[in-house]
Amino acid sequence: MSALLLVLTVVFKLIGVTFIFAAALGLIRFRDPFQRMHAATKAGTVGAIFTVLGTICSMQGVGPTIIGVFVIAFLLLTVPVAGHLLGRAAYMSGGKIDGLVGDDALTGVIERRQTSLEERIAAERK
Repeated sequence: MSALLLVLTVVFKLIGVTFIFAAALGLIRFRDPFQRMHAATKAGTVGAIFTVLGTICSMQGVGPTIIGVFVIAFLLLTVPVAGHLLGRAAYMSGGKIDGLVGDDALTGVIERRQTSLEERIAAERK
């Protein structure tokens, strides 16, 4: 393996791990499900892509390169859709929106429960 390829491998993997760490930190630190979902989908996807790029550089073959490109394409096609569907489900089920500044643009567009799932479960237990 050439020195340049080795350096690229290490740099790509370090960038990937940094983004994945930022996604994990966002999941812990953010307050509402929408902010957490944003951290997981954006930073997690970018981190996974850079990690796969580092692996492609380290394996140096046609087969691993093709598989890595397919993995990256799969991530780019599925994670945004899954994040959108999870966000829509959280919104419709009444998930709290602590980070919202201004009016809710989806009021009257999508039906939303007034109480969150946690509140409904707590009410049923009483």
